[in-house]
Order: sequence, then C-alpha cells, then structure tokens
Amino acid sequence: MTDLSPDLPPAGAPTGDIAPVPPTETRRIPYAGPVAGLPPQTGMTTDTAVFTEAYAVIPRTVMRDIVTSYLPGWTGMRMWMIARPLSGFAETFSQYIVELAEGGGSDTPDDDPEVQHALFVTGGSMSVVIAGTEHLLRPGGFAYVPPGTAWSVRNTTPGNTGFHWWRKRWQPSHGVDRPDPIVAQEQDVPPSMMPDTDGAWGTTRFMDPADLRHDMHITVVTFKPGGSIPFAETHVMEHGLFVLEGKAVYRLNRDWVEVGPGDYMWLRAFCPQACYAGGPGPFRYLLYKDVNRHAPLWPNR
Repeated sequence: MTDLSPDLPPAGAPTGDIAPVPPTETRRIPYAGPVAGLPPQTGMTTDTAVFTEAYAVIPRTVMRDIVTSYLPGWTGMRMWMIARPLSGFAETFSQYIVELAEGGGSDTPDDDPEVQHALFVTGGSMSVVIAGTEHLLRPGGFAYVPPGTAWSVRNTTPGNTGFHWWRKRWQPSHGVDRPDPIVAQEQDVPPSMMPDTDGAWGTTRFMDPADLRHDMHITVVTFKPGGSIPFAETHVMEHGLFVLEGKAVYRLNRDWVEVGPGDYMWLRAFCPQACYAGGPGPFRYLLYKDVNRHAPLWPNR
C-alpha cells in the first residue's frame, strides 16, 4: 500500500472537516464540503445561486440532501453532481462531490473505457486501487486514473469520506500516448508562483504542464489576502472552480460575485474572469480546465 498522506482526522469526521497536515506544516488546511441536511421552513429562499449563458454559481448552501444522486455499481455512496456537459455551455467534463459511508465504494466505478478520472479527497480517507496497486488517500490526496485503466475505491475507515471526482473523455492526438497514473498529496507539492506577484498567487499542479499527454489539468490555486487576477482572463478553456477555503469577490462575465468555502463556479469557454482575495486568510480553490488539444470542428465525429 502506498501512503502519501498526513495523519487521519478523528474517527467519524464528516466530509469537509478540517484535516490535519504533516508536522512540518505550520497551518491546518481546511477543505470545505457541502452543507447537506435541509434548511428550516423559516429559511429565506434568496441566495447567490445563479445560472447564466456564460457561467453558473452553485453556492454551498444549496448543496442539500434533496439534490443528491446515486450510481449503479456503488454501495454506501451519494453524490452532488455540480457539472455535466450541456450543449451550448460547458461541454468537456463532469464533476461530482461524492460522500462514502463506512465500507462504501465500488469495484467498477465507471465502465466507459474512453473516460479518464481525477479524485481529490476533502474529508476522511479511502483506499484507491489503480492497475492493481493500492493507495491510501487522505485529505489533500489526489489520484489520476488514465482511460482504460482498472480501478476501484473503498472507504475503509470509520465515518464518512468525501472526495471530488472529475470525468473527461480523453482525446487521442498524434504522437502522444495515454498518460500514466498519478498519486500525490497537496501538502507535498510545492506551488508554482505566478511571476511579478510577490508570492501572492500560486498554483499547486498535479499534472506536469509540459506533458502533452494530458488534455485536462486539476490544480489548487491559492491567493494571499489582497492577491488578485489583475485582468479579465478570456480564453477557450472551460473552468470548474470549487472554493476550498477563504473568500473573494470573483468576476464572472459582467458580474462580480462574492464566494466562500464550499461554493462552486462553472464557466463556459471565453467567459471573462478575474478576482480579488478578501482575507483574512488565504483564498484557495480546486480548478479544472481542458488543455493541449485542437478545438473539435466536428463534435459528433
């Protein structure tokens, strides 16, 4: 068994609990999760949830029990599906937040051989077997499963385990082979700092940007308080952004939206984006984007 992770949280820790980090770390890193449950009947229906022609915001407060779903071939699981391909919107990926009860999991998570997978653990711990090798993933643990690779996942510890799951059809291209599996721990990957930001903006990369076998990247983006994206990024890459920690005001198309832990932003291609991190602590989010391939000119071919 490969163990690349910090100590386990207390038994029974639910999804989204603050997770311990290695002794060399000076700060406990929180990983936000859904609220679950249901609000009281006296609650207000006004919220920041919005779906537009260019972006969607799915705040943590609307990720409740009533919107969970299930999958064949799994036991002891439920999930929040927060992104899926939609014609005319974002079309490259799906993203789930999965909660596994003790003993829950699957030996056949997905039967589509063309789909690649990425997992990021936010609470509890779980065993992931990739091509016959077992890995123990704890909060901050990341795994990439290439297309056509046998894999399984199981919560082998007391209490619930929570993780993000990205699915994308891998796009073959001339001269590149399928990627290799990746297992990593966020706390062990030094962030790459953006130039001319004085350390205010960094990206923890789980895939090598120079490895053109990959047609998607999963990263953790971190801004120090006051850090910003100082221009309106406008580009072909679709984005899914899940806020792990902190707060910011984020520009989405023409609008500025305040976001915090557990909120999700989903951007179609060319949607302008920028942000200011509000503090008092770091602003961190999980980021999906599609990369390194031609734009399909015949989508159905």
